Amino acid sequence: MRGRNLRGELDTFLAGAEQELIGFRRDLHMHPELAFAEYRTTQRIADRLTAAGLAPSVLPRGTGLICEVGSGDGPTVALRADIDALPVPDEKDVAYSSTVPGVCHACGHDVHTTILLGTSLFLARQAEAGLLPGRVRLIFQPAEELPGGALEVMAAGGISGVDRIFGLHCDPRVDVGKVGLKTGPITSACDKVFVRVSGPGGHTARPHLTADLVFALAKILTELPAALSRRVDPRSSLSLVWGRVEAGSVANAIPDEGLAEGTVRCLDEQAWHAAPDMIKALLESVAGAYGVEASMDYVRGVPPVVNDEVSVQMLAEAAGGVLGEGSVEPTQQSLGGEDFGWYLESIPGAFARLGTRTPGSAHLGDIHQGTFDVDEACIANGVRFMAATALTALWEGQRPSVTEPVAGIAIV
Repeated sequence: MRGRNLRGELDTFLAGAEQELIGFRRDLHMHPELAFAEYRTTQRIADRLTAAGLAPSVLPRGTGLICEVGSGDGPTVALRADIDALPVPDEKDVAYSSTVPGVCHACGHDVHTTILLGTSLFLARQAEAGLLPGRVRLIFQPAEELPGGALEVMAAGGISGVDRIFGLHCDPRVDVGKVGLKTGPITSACDKVFVRVSGPGGHTARPHLTADLVFALAKILTELPAALSRRVDPRSSLSLVWGRVEAGSVANAIPDEGLAEGTVRCLDEQAWHAAPDMIKALLESVAGAYGVEASMDYVRGVPPVVNDEVSVQMLAEAAGGVLGEGSVEPTQQSLGGEDFGWYLESIPGAFARLGTRTPGSAHLGDIHQGTFDVDEACIANGVRFMAATALTALWEGQRPSVTEPVAGIAIV
């Protein structure tokens, strides 16, 4: 790679491809599809990859696809983009607003998809020129928002034989031209817990003759989160927060049933795995003290995304080479969930945040809002960043050890 003008090659490619990519993104934005219903989106991606001479393979459920670029005995690096939209009405007044009532790309997955498509087309040219020292596996993943799409990809063998995986996410609080990176946890595990409490019921005048179910439920609501904070390392940030509580229908009757629903979030993988059994034991202990029966349904969501240090070094080297000095900034860990974490439980990799805000703008928007949009200059920057990341990882993967500081691609 040394002596190659990668930045110049990317600039030349994007001079001819950027407007096509912006048009592709706007088309996806106008036709959003929810999790596991991304049939049109999948077909659009497959058609464009096929036209570039690649051979995409649609996943068994019919949405999402995998495509490999390159050949040979070198390492295999995976790049992933999510393709699904959200059940959120589009509130923007733009020519490319959603044509599907109640559904829009309010999380930037149309941008992620377009960036990976552009990266795919560039890497296909590199492969034709014999410049890929290995393979790049392109993962256009369905159903990140459900979640569950990452597990579908893995069940289909999507990361089999992959040495390292990378992904990115739009960040509307970071300027275009910059990327946010962090070693270690960058997102949180996110699960749901459903608690049902039952007792004999009775009159509020005689709580001593029955089980005071509402009082017991209140104790569960307060004591479970408090006890959790004393049972795990505080650095794991394991938290239980209730979002729905229901019990009773009149003021003078103790109900015979109540329920509570909440979310469990965690930044530490070990604590995340231990959480269900720990919460169940605490629940039974508190409920037993007040004479009520309690049951729990614990629904796994996603594990935390924990970035590998070497992979983050590769991202930083790639960004510095093609986006310029000062393009990398530290980013905070989030308590939001992201199913990219499933991949990182099996193979090393890292997840980056891509700046999508127009430089100088005072607007601090957020994802999952109907007004969400991006400065479309982020698309070309995302292609530069992901293409350079793939090439950095391929070349570094050929070294005897990648535990040393990463030299990355020499850009001239």
